[in-house]
Amino acid sequence: MIIRCKIDVRKIKKELLFTGAKGTYLDATLLENKAGVDQYGNNFIIIQDISKEARDRGEKGPIIGNAKIVGGQSSQPKTGIAMTTSYSNSDNDIPF
Repeated sequence: MIIRCKIDVRKIKKELLFTGAKGTYLDATLLENKAGVDQYGNNFIIIQDISKEARDRGEKGPIIGNAKIVGGQSSQPKTGIAMTTSYSNSDNDIPF
């Protein structure tokens, strides 16, 4: 299965990025659209993950993009797919 993602980097909360051994990372989750495929063919929304403490306070992560299935078949369910997106510190065209 191929899932194509579009992320609006302006919506990323920089304070939630973290540094690992090989770069700076963003944790995000794909959630299946409750109403099914939207008018643009998107199957999922992409939400930036937040801390457990923030979730316990009732906060929600920002919606930072959408994703759609563009090809392939999979025997795995479409819901509950988790994703970690990373970028390199050398990406100077990222607006933050």
